[in-house]
Amino acid sequence: MKVNNIGSHGTSVRKVERKTVEKNRRTHMKKLCSKLSSIIPKEHRNIHKDVLTQQDNLEDATSYIKILRERIEILKQRRLLQVSKMRSTDVGIDFGLPIVEVRCNDVNLEVLIVISRVSKRFLFHEVISVLEEEGAKVVNANFSVVGDKIFHIIHSQAVSSRIGLDASRVTQRLKELVN
Repeated sequence: MKVNNIGSHGTSVRKVERKTVEKNRRTHMKKLCSKLSSIIPKEHRNIHKDVLTQQDNLEDATSYIKILRERIEILKQRRLLQVSKMRSTDVGIDFGLPIVEVRCNDVNLEVLIVISRVSKRFLFHEVISVLEEEGAKVVNANFSVVGDKIFHIIHSQAVSSRIGLDASRVTQRLKELVN
């Protein structure tokens, strides 16, 4: 006479379910990695092998994304330069400077400040202090000099996602600082 042990049968069913779920997850990840690999242009491949490992594909994708981000920053700066050129007069005096733009997206905050080289001394650390006082943590900051204009771009995030950031208050304080 055989006694059916329901507990052990339930355990083996759960093991099979976990194995199936894991197999499906791995298959899904393999498809995603393959798709990611297929959208990277050949000229941006760092490793030229006949057979690429999944790690090789991920490294190539990471490298390509970094290149695209740099390109985006350059294009943004070019666009800003064109906008500032439209604001300037033929005499070379920029009545539109300084420019302070603050863009807020959920917990992310992007600050753009364009100043003239001949304007009063601009203290970058004061901008960082304002952002920190308003509850932002600076993630990335850079600047570029184009002609007689200096472009500052600062990317930051809210320290607390529950509290968030008040973009209008940040804009007001930064405008007071640069003017």
